[in-house]
Amino acid sequence: MQNSTIPANAPLENDSEIWASLKSAIAASSGFKRWQQFDGQVICQGKNLDQQIRCYLSETLNTLAY
Repeated sequence: MQNSTIPANAPLENDSEIWASLKSAIAASSGFKRWQQFDGQVICQGKNLDQQIRCYLSETLNTLAY
């Protein structure tokens, strides 16, 4: 997996850089890939990667909040 860590002292130009880095790390994670194979096929069918990751995060947070 790629190292997507952003150093604490690195200047960030905007939120899109942060989202791109997070999206890359999440898409490469085993949890997301497993979710895509099972739950993601039903819940987020036909959505692009950005939308799938948002759906995954929402489902994960809902599960944790329960």
